[in-house]
Amino acid sequence: MTEMTERLEIKATAGSSAGDSEAMFAEFMGAFEEYKRTNEGRLKELEKRGGADALTEEKLGRLNAALDGAKAAMDRLSLERTRPALEAGRPDLGDEYKEAFSAYVKRGEEKALSIGSNPDGGYLVPVEVDSEITRQMAHISPIRALATVRSISTSVYKKPVTTAAAASGWVSETAARPQTNSQTIDALNYPTAELYAMPAATSAFLDDAAVDVGQWIADEVNQVFATQEATAFVSGDGTNKPKGFLSETQIAQASWSWTKIGYIATGVSGALPASNASDVLFDLIYALKAGYRQNASWLMNRKTQAVLRKLKDSTGNYLWAPPATAGGKASFMGFDLAEAEDMPDIAASSVSVAFGDFRRGYLVVDRTGVNVLRDPYTAKPYVLFYTTKRVGGGVQDFDAIKLLKFAVS
Repeated sequence: MTEMTERLEIKATAGSSAGDSEAMFAEFMGAFEEYKRTNEGRLKELEKRGGADALTEEKLGRLNAALDGAKAAMDRLSLERTRPALEAGRPDLGDEYKEAFSAYVKRGEEKALSIGSNPDGGYLVPVEVDSEITRQMAHISPIRALATVRSISTSVYKKPVTTAAAASGWVSETAARPQTNSQTIDALNYPTAELYAMPAATSAFLDDAAVDVGQWIADEVNQVFATQEATAFVSGDGTNKPKGFLSETQIAQASWSWTKIGYIATGVSGALPASNASDVLFDLIYALKAGYRQNASWLMNRKTQAVLRKLKDSTGNYLWAPPATAGGKASFMGFDLAEAEDMPDIAASSVSVAFGDFRRGYLVVDRTGVNVLRDPYTAKPYVLFYTTKRVGGGVQDFDAIKLLKFAVS
């Protein structure tokens, strides 16, 4: 970790003032300017000697890490500043269920929790806690932040989709109307699967009257839940988990058909073309129909972003641009860029870059309710809280997401 990244990490955890945010953003922009200067030096070395100095490459790598660390620190600071209080500091609003749930978590009292419960499955968390868990997950899970999210009350969501619209045409006022083809409708199923976490606490911690148990549970489980679902949304096989978009059948864009995800090949195994590297990226952009491009985003991991960050257009401008504000997103070739560490690294035949309108392309299904089961016996002196949430997901529009394959064809 670089000194710059360490400073940003300290600021992210020490406070949440507007001054901190502005200072972190200023350092982030300073790191990007230094990155550009270093990369310009690397390019001159390549032109002059046919290779870059090892120290220059090492410095560029450190600056890449600083940029990534700075962005992550600013995102965490943004999340902390928007976090609502769930219990602490609030007067009694007559929410009997919420008070009863707090008593159950802290002391195991169940008398007032007879509603919304299952003896084997635990008790439903209050609505505010459920909403906070979902909100925090959206900050960590990149696909959830981009996709359509729907809440349901059943275990399976069935969505009808039109794969071919009804035919139409122009005719004169008195001409015969020939019969047209009817539209083709398909049904997609999105079963939900159980996602669980088991945070632990000591009795002394739970006895503390100042402990906001709702916020504590949300904080403990959201990172675990978000990490698990983020992997599933990208590469899940659909068995007891959501089906990721990379698990769908992939086909060259020229032969694309419904139920498949189209890809553009770079023409080089495990790399971008040596010359005019950005051309294949433009091909990927325009493989997406205009209606989808309006809300399209790039999706890749940090290592892939570090490679694409070096690319420039014909006028010498970098194709990667830093966020315009502290809470904003980086962009690439004019479109927002989202990081997903579960996307593959660049390698032979890897599919390491996705581009599309994920709001239309991918559907996340949340079954309403998060359950908590208190277990004071299994891991004494700790109290375990078996926390479950049901989540599903899958592609809903196969034409809305395109892939870049690092392969000859």
